[in-house]
Amino acid sequence: MKCENCTKKECSKKQKNDDTQSTSVDALSSNDGSEEKNEFDTLANAKILLSDCLACDSCMTLEEGARVFQQNQKEFFRILNLNKKCDTSKHKVLAVSICPQSLPYFAAKFNLSVNEAAKRLCGFLKSLGVHYVFDTTIAADFSILESQREFVQRYQRRNQEEHALPMFASACPGWIRYAERVLTNLVTSHICTAKSPQQIMGSLVKGYFARQQNLSPDKIFHVVVAPCYDKKLEALREDFYTALYNSPEVDCVLTSGEIVQIMEQKNVSMKDVTEVAVDTLFDDLKEGDVVRHDGKRSDGYLEHIFKHAAKELFGMDVKEITYKALKNKDFQEVTLEKDGETVLRFAAAYGFRNIQNMVLKLKKGKFLYHFVEVLACPGGCLNGKGQAQTEDGKPDRALLAQMEEVYTAIPVRLPETNLHVQKMYQDWLEGMDSKKVQDTLHTTYSAVNQSTSSLDIKW
Repeated sequence: MKCENCTKKECSKKQKNDDTQSTSVDALSSNDGSEEKNEFDTLANAKILLSDCLACDSCMTLEEGARVFQQNQKEFFRILNLNKKCDTSKHKVLAVSICPQSLPYFAAKFNLSVNEAAKRLCGFLKSLGVHYVFDTTIAADFSILESQREFVQRYQRRNQEEHALPMFASACPGWIRYAERVLTNLVTSHICTAKSPQQIMGSLVKGYFARQQNLSPDKIFHVVVAPCYDKKLEALREDFYTALYNSPEVDCVLTSGEIVQIMEQKNVSMKDVTEVAVDTLFDDLKEGDVVRHDGKRSDGYLEHIFKHAAKELFGMDVKEITYKALKNKDFQEVTLEKDGETVLRFAAAYGFRNIQNMVLKLKKGKFLYHFVEVLACPGGCLNGKGQAQTEDGKPDRALLAQMEEVYTAIPVRLPETNLHVQKMYQDWLEGMDSKKVQDTLHTTYSAVNQSTSSLDIKW
C-alpha cells in the first residue's frame, strides 16, 4: 500500500531510525568479532522504499522497522563470514528456500530454462557458502491442502456460522498485513487459517529438517528468496517463531532482485555458474524438474480449492476453469453451475484497488462470493516489487511477459500426488486431523487496533 505523498521516498521509519538501525546491525557484526574487513564488506545494504513495500508507515512499528532493516544482504553475509572463522561452536547451517515465483525471474532475466535457472541459482548460493538450497513448492502443497479442507468445512457450516463464508486466501503477506492493521474483525474472521507457504517452510526447515539432521533449530540460519518485500514483514510474525529455542523460523528474507545485486557485485554471471541439483528435506534426495501449482501468476489457491470443492461438495470433476474478467483483468470470477443453479462463486482480486472494492461490498452485505484469492500485487506474485521492476521502480512489462510465459510452461503437480507430503502427515504431523497439524500448519488472524481507517488510504 503506497502512501499518497510518499511514492519513491525511502521508508520514513528507516529514515527516522537510520542511526539506531545501523548501530544495531553493526553491533551484531562486532559481537562475532567480524570488525575486520572481509570479502563481503563492499556489498551494499538493502534500502526499502515505500514504493517497494506494501506495508506503509502507518502499518509498521518502530521496532518492526528496525528488524526489517536487518533482513538485508549484510546480515546474510555476517553468517557466511561467521562460518569462515575457527570457532565452530558459533557456526550456523545455512539453508536457503526459494519461492516458485522467483525462478521465472532468473530464467527470463538470464535467458535460461527454468530448470537451468534453479540449478544455477543453487550452484551460485552454494559457491557463497550456503549448505542447503530448497524449493518451497512442498510448503505450498501443505498450504493448499489445508486451505482446501478448511473451505469445505466452512461451506458445510455456512448456515450455522455467520463468518464461515466468504473465505479469503491467507498466502499474501501484504493483504494479511492490511487486513490485520487496517480492517476490522468483520474481515479478518473470514481469512483462511492455513499458514502461507513461507510460514510452513519455516516449520519444515526448523522443525522437520532440523530433527532429521539432529540439529537444534537455532543452529540453522534460514533464508527465503521471495518476489516481494512484504515477505520480510511476514518473517517477523510472533506465530512464526520457535520460542523454545528463541529462534525465528525464517531468519532473513531476500528478494530475487537482491540476489541479482549480489551476483552483480561479485561479478558473477548466471551463465558461468556450475549447475547443482536443488536439495530436498529428505536425506540425500535431490529435486527433479521444477513443478508448480495451477494458477497463472501465483500458487493457484483459487483453482485448487475450486476443483476440490466441486468434487467434495457436488461430486463434479472440473478439468478446466474459465475466468470471467469483470471491472478489470485483476478482478476475475469463476462459477460452478449444477442443475441450472450457481453453487460456487469464486473470485481472484489482485491489487489494493480491487481489495478495497471487495471489502466495501462485504461491509455493505452485498458480497456474493464463497472464496476470494486475494493478492496485494496487481498482476499477482510474479509482479512482486522485489523482482519485476525497472531501475526507476516501474513494472518491467517486457520481463514480466517473459516470466509469465516461463511460469505457465512449468508442469503442474497436484499437491495430493506428493507422496512425501502424505508420508509427513502420518509420520511427522501425527495424522491429518491431529493437534500437531493445527499447531504447525495453521494460525489465527485478527484485527490490530490502528488509528488509520481503510478509507483514509489512497492507492
